Amino acid sequence: MRVVLQKVLQASVTVGDKVVGQIGKGVCVLVGISKYDTQDDMEYMAKKILSLRVFDDAEDSMWKKSTQELGLEILCVSQFTLYGKTTKGSKPDFHDAMKSSTSKQFFDDFVERIGQLYDRSKIATGEFGAMMQVSLVNDGPVTLELDSRKFTYDKPDPALAAKTAAKAAAKEQRRNGFTQK
Repeated sequence: MRVVLQKVLQASVTVGDKVVGQIGKGVCVLVGISKYDTQDDMEYMAKKILSLRVFDDAEDSMWKKSTQELGLEILCVSQFTLYGKTTKGSKPDFHDAMKSSTSKQFFDDFVERIGQLYDRSKIATGEFGAMMQVSLVNDGPVTLELDSRKFTYDKPDPALAAKTAAKAAAKEQRRNGFTQK
């Protein structure tokens, strides 16, 4: 999972002319779900969002308090475009994003899990799959990117590395005029 977390004074989501979710002080969380994500990714990200210390304490010391510790609100907005790749051409490739048929349930379960760990009444959402207008007042500004698979990326999957190497070798052979049958 990928998340862009923004510390906000207020945030809202509008679909058409209707506000479908809004919060006061807290965090706005844009949520990207990968086709590789599991319950472990969901659990990691829910706990990380709640425990991340992005707020000041009573003495105005920075980075001392979390959303959960201060009882603040969370606006969760599904955003598959966080898995857009732009390495080839000028059109983003979203093949790593989970399909909408399964990602809606995953997103709903994610929001529910945050609610179980915290307080469901303090969580607002957008409208899954809709064209939304997200408005917010960023506080700080503080904007952080979170990725549940950061350490997985640091240690490549051997099977994936072998597959990538085989593709590169085949491409090189084609470039040199050799083909295997």
